[in-house]
Amino acid sequence: MKVVTWNINGIRTFRGGIRKALDSLDADIICVQETKVTRDLLDERTAIVDGYNSYFSFSRGRSGYSGVATYCKDSATPFAAEEGLTGLLTNHEGAVGCYGDHTEFSNEELQLLDNEGRAVITQHKVMCQDKMQTVTVINVYCPRADPEKPERKRFKLQFYKLLQYRAEAVLKDGSHVIVLGDVNTSHRPIDHCDPSDIDDFEGNPGRKWLNGFLRGCRQEEEKNEEKPDEASEVTYDTHSGKFMDTFRYFHPTRVNAFTCWSTLTGARQTNYGTRIDYIFADCQLAKEQFVAADIMPEVEGSDHCPVWGKLSCSLLPSSKPPPLCTCHLPEFAGKQQKLSRFFVKVDQKSIQLEQKDALPGSQEKGEKRENLNPSGAGNISGKKPILTADSVVPKGKKVKTVKTSSKPQGSLLSFFKPKLANVVSQCEKTPDLNKVTSSNNPHKESTTRGEVLSVTGRMTEDTELVSSPQLCTSSTTMETDEQMKTKAEHLTSKTTVGHSATKKGASLGFWKSVLHGPPPPPCCKVHGEPCVLRTVKKEGPNMGRQFFVCARPQGHASNPEARCNFFAWVGTGK
Repeated sequence: MKVVTWNINGIRTFRGGIRKALDSLDADIICVQETKVTRDLLDERTAIVDGYNSYFSFSRGRSGYSGVATYCKDSATPFAAEEGLTGLLTNHEGAVGCYGDHTEFSNEELQLLDNEGRAVITQHKVMCQDKMQTVTVINVYCPRADPEKPERKRFKLQFYKLLQYRAEAVLKDGSHVIVLGDVNTSHRPIDHCDPSDIDDFEGNPGRKWLNGFLRGCRQEEEKNEEKPDEASEVTYDTHSGKFMDTFRYFHPTRVNAFTCWSTLTGARQTNYGTRIDYIFADCQLAKEQFVAADIMPEVEGSDHCPVWGKLSCSLLPSSKPPPLCTCHLPEFAGKQQKLSRFFVKVDQKSIQLEQKDALPGSQEKGEKRENLNPSGAGNISGKKPILTADSVVPKGKKVKTVKTSSKPQGSLLSFFKPKLANVVSQCEKTPDLNKVTSSNNPHKESTTRGEVLSVTGRMTEDTELVSSPQLCTSSTTMETDEQMKTKAEHLTSKTTVGHSATKKGASLGFWKSVLHGPPPPPCCKVHGEPCVLRTVKKEGPNMGRQFFVCARPQGHASNPEARCNFFAWVGTGK
């Protein structure tokens, strides 16, 4: 029997095909985390894989977030499966049961802990030394504690506590237990690339929980063979936990054995990472049935690598997958769906109460926005609002429409130039001038109008607006619109030919000053190589500012091939 856990950072990691990826891992039970797929986006290619049966848990409050899945070979079909740790998501037969003590949690806390799609449990029959036994596999994706969100730190610790209660309850019921997945905490200093860089490493609440959950791995004589990649002496305290870290059971002193690296800094190239992906097993199972466990850093496609464990016992498949299996979902079962399935009865009172009450602090801003505003109300996303029943216009009533301006669109450059007040005042005085010339001296009418047109032509040249008839109009003019347009076009063509090159050059210079590219990168002091440009995304006084750092991947300070400590703000030279 072989089990594998892998945080795939999105189900799209399996670009070459899910079946091919699962076969390449060569395991009976494959547990993946951070699938980032929701129930409505689950397609048949992902859910139904030839030779496997799958079990999913989805995030219910945020799309493209969290999610875990367990793929079992048909020869390892479980006889029971369940989503979540609390039992609140289970409404079918074939559940695992044994939920433990929930008196420390409120009903709201329990619902929130299972709301993000972080656990799937499968229960299998195995044959160990001619004796049939039960093994329960708990696939988990533990929350990350964002240092800027204190409520998420509490949420993470509550999830740890709930996981421990459930695992110990199943173990007490007589089943062996394997807890595997992304725990999001490096246990020992040996599991971290630079533990000295962290304040109070041992005092971290997550590490304290691991100390109580696990039993320390003392070096056994048969496991203490000296290897080139292992340190000579490492001693751990023995704790009273009921589970063991199988990797450290077989490799108690191996250093630089990491499973997660930052893709932003290219830390995988220098192996500057942490070990936060584990396969935990109850102490009896780890000592009696596990024969090997290791990491697979050579497998790429995610910011994590797979971890595998091998047992000597053999699996006994169930004749039929449990109800949680994706093959029983209506859209994949080949059954005709009823129209009533697409309609859900909604209690209006409960909706009003939900809108009044603020969401608990464990949910992030994006989740609050999606839950409080699922249909895009308030036009937050910028899309066109959808008409509701209340906004339908009654028959027989006309709807007022806003008329758009019929004037032609002006040049964008006109918004960046000062307005000429004297030209506007001349345009306002033009009708009076026309009245005087038409009434007193008809012979001078053409001469005066020519002067007006010359002024208009100069205004067109200076302000780059439309032709003079649109700027200065007269109600008493004796010429037709066609004659005015002809004269304006004639004057405009003369000025355009003379100044087209100047106008183009001015426009080019203007846009270069507005849309200038990034500044040239300086060279770092240690390697003499061009730096890379970064932007501060963390909230604070420097948010949005740009800076230069060494372009090499992040690594330990003692590694000459790693990134140096060069840093310079853009525009300051410091």
